[in-house]
Amino acid sequence: MNKNTTVEQLSALKLAGMAKRYQAALNLPSHQQEDAHSLIAMLCHAEIEYRNHQRTERLLKNSKLRYHALLEEIICKPERGLTREMLLRLSDGMFITKGENVLITGVTGTGKSYLACALGRSACLMGHKVMYLAMNKFLEAIAQARIDGTYLKWIKQIAAHAVLILDDFGLKPLSHDAKLALLDILEDRYGNGATIITSQLPLDKWYEFINEPTIADAALDRLTASAHKVDLLGGSMRKRK
Repeated sequence: MNKNTTVEQLSALKLAGMAKRYQAALNLPSHQQEDAHSLIAMLCHAEIEYRNHQRTERLLKNSKLRYHALLEEIICKPERGLTREMLLRLSDGMFITKGENVLITGVTGTGKSYLACALGRSACLMGHKVMYLAMNKFLEAIAQARIDGTYLKWIKQIAAHAVLILDDFGLKPLSHDAKLALLDILEDRYGNGATIITSQLPLDKWYEFINEPTIADAALDRLTASAHKVDLLGGSMRKRK
């Protein structure tokens, strides 16, 4: 049996993880090589590891997260408004499974976007589809979808993601179409997906910002029900860096 041919066949079958591990095994001295049963088990494990890694990399790339943020780098202090217990409660991913929202508020520079991206990255590592949208991109996407007639398709694409991150809510005024789109999205995601929103506006100012009572009532009811609320305090983290 030609062992190099076997490596080529594994690659042709798109079993790249197996092919790499088998090639590595062939490079070992004969007295260190595994028996047939152990080798098969090792190759299967290698393929699973490889596919999981590829899937995670694909999820991270498609999420388009703003920051390469890690939960372990988040500074947790009571005076910052974020305790280790609060972060642990979010890091296990149960809020995603339950379809609960995370609302992160605080003045500029307190690390709202970084925390949101860290939660998004953690979700990708768990195998969840994540979509990150800065609010200016969100508003542009709504306008474009209305123009080219792809609005319903766009809404369905968002609904297919387990986690939606809307960054910097409240920086720009919302048109009536944008308010309706936000309500459509929250309606689709209610109980089915997690939405993470960051904002410089305190939560009690969101109703006034939306400024249409009927839409504001419906949107905030879906947003705040069973939501995890994080109000980051203190000075700018950028100045510290």
